[in-house]
Amino acid sequence: MNKYKNSTVYQIYVKSFCDSNGDGIGDLNGIRSKLKYIKSLGVDYIWVTPFFCSPMVDNGYDVSDYKNVNPMFGSMADCEAMINEAEKLGIGFMFDMVFNHTSSEHEWFKKALEGDKKYMDYYIFRDEVPEWTASFGGSAWEFVPSLNKWYLHLFDPKQPDLNWENPEVREELKNVVRFWKGKGVKGFRFDVLNLISKPESFNLPSGSAHTFCKDGRHVHEFIRELVTDTGIENLITVGEMASTTLENCIKYTNPENHELSMCFSFHHLKVDYKDGNKWALMPADLKKLRNLFKEWQEEMSINGGWNAVFWCNHDQPRIVSRFGDEGKYWKHSAKMLGTFIHMLRGTPYIFQGEEIGMTNAHFKEISDYKDVEAINYFNIMLENGISERDALKVLSERARDNGRTPMQWNAEKNAGFSDGEAWIKIPENYININVEVEEKDEDSILNYYRKLVKLRKDFAVISDGDIKFIDTENEKVIAYRRTLGNEVLTVICNFSSNSEHVKNIAHNGKVLISNYETNHNFEILRPYETVVVKF
Repeated sequence: MNKYKNSTVYQIYVKSFCDSNGDGIGDLNGIRSKLKYIKSLGVDYIWVTPFFCSPMVDNGYDVSDYKNVNPMFGSMADCEAMINEAEKLGIGFMFDMVFNHTSSEHEWFKKALEGDKKYMDYYIFRDEVPEWTASFGGSAWEFVPSLNKWYLHLFDPKQPDLNWENPEVREELKNVVRFWKGKGVKGFRFDVLNLISKPESFNLPSGSAHTFCKDGRHVHEFIRELVTDTGIENLITVGEMASTTLENCIKYTNPENHELSMCFSFHHLKVDYKDGNKWALMPADLKKLRNLFKEWQEEMSINGGWNAVFWCNHDQPRIVSRFGDEGKYWKHSAKMLGTFIHMLRGTPYIFQGEEIGMTNAHFKEISDYKDVEAINYFNIMLENGISERDALKVLSERARDNGRTPMQWNAEKNAGFSDGEAWIKIPENYININVEVEEKDEDSILNYYRKLVKLRKDFAVISDGDIKFIDTENEKVIAYRRTLGNEVLTVICNFSSNSEHVKNIAHNGKVLISNYETNHNFEILRPYETVVVKF
């Protein structure tokens, strides 16, 4: 069995996890101070978002020095101590490698702007360019008058894309991986990895730059080369794959191809995008949600691929606010959503605060937002005639800052995150939703998540079994069956705030876990009810 199949990963957004020095910004020593808490969850790995030197235009995803720690987060000594202490607890760190682009403050790009031909070839400069749009809005090309050329940036202008066609660039990036592997890092998450291989020609029509760059012509060989040459094939590796295809994800993760352990795909988190537009709201299409999971889970299983399964991360709104219920059924819906993910075939990821049911921020002013993407799109919405009130409503449901508010540790000042004022506002509900409160409640979301993590280790059918989705004849109820030899689990999840009728799809089995303690009726599911039955 792949050793990552029964593992669980905990994601930390370092800036918002725990502040050890009172400056309002999370840091590496803050992470160290909470390692025993993380160990108590039963997880095996910690994925920590970038803390490398950066001007922080995109909260660290604009790296100016891959081999040094941003002083705002601590020192190299702090980093080494964090890695070593986690290892003593049996936890490995996964570091986040942003290799599609650098910061415009990176030494390589500074030399490129000076006209150094070697470093200009580290990036993608062109005399003539197509009309491409960037992910954060505006053109994907930035003009440099002193060079009389344009450079490509799929994200912000201060995040110039690297030229992976240049073998010197690939060697530089391999050295970064080798450096951190040498420090004891046990895995790597690669940011927007399927965008690294650009088209051979830029004589292309107008449109989204992502469309022309995703899953490019050399992407598989580039990944294979990176993994093989750095000796990380036996470490846990995950690629973030933007708008990718199922076929490609099978290739990225099938062990025979020697690329990645697993990959993130995001199709299931677009089922509430009206006409495919992130900034246009609609209720989640549960039928589409089920069909996407069915297709990806079953096909990856048949073809030897492996998923990283998740609801939340630093780029997504809080799932209980999105597909659950913040009010009457907050606890039930959070547990149901957790069950759905953790019983799937794949390696589950928990984003900090998800295990206590943290919600969206519900900011009321644009000044409360810090994320460049949210601010850019707020201005775009106003330019398109959308009222400020309606634009703020969209941000309250879609902005990445919803997942970036500080971890809620207790009901004291600043939610126990910091002795100083936090870098971003803390949701008012921290008084009731926090770790300290939930540690004392046997029925809490936190203790439920601990059970989910343990079940994956206790039952091989969860970690290694096949998967088949079940027709419930009710699109608000999603169910699937896990099978390994004679061992069978049935997982049933009601995504509705109403009681829902389904045909009898489970009976005469042992209930392994449920968010309702008793009176399980497999033909009438209570609001947001979930039940896992073992046969």
